[in-house]
Amino acid sequence: MAKRKRDIQLKVRVTPEERAMIEAKMAQLGTTNMGAYLRKMAIDGYVVKLDLPELREMVSLLRYSSNNLNQLTRLAHQNRFSSVDLSQLLSVYRKILAALGGQNHGGR
Repeated sequence: MAKRKRDIQLKVRVTPEERAMIEAKMAQLGTTNMGAYLRKMAIDGYVVKLDLPELREMVSLLRYSSNNLNQLTRLAHQNRFSSVDLSQLLSVYRKILAALGGQNHGGR
């Protein structure tokens, strides 16, 4: 019996959704040979890894802000701060939004 050209087998587990995505991409290319497709993608395909520290920092700040907003919402429902506090807070948030988008978010 002839020896296989490729005698090392690799195994990978995927979810049903991932398999469907792989099959959809294969269909776009017009191929039905999953082994050949996966081999080609593993060897010649590429993965883009973006290192965006500014984006990570922004996400961190947004999480922090949303946590603060949730706490302030609870306090507002308890009537535990004044309209002066609210106007100062709104001023700070407008500055943050302006810095993020470079836009005037005036009445929002």
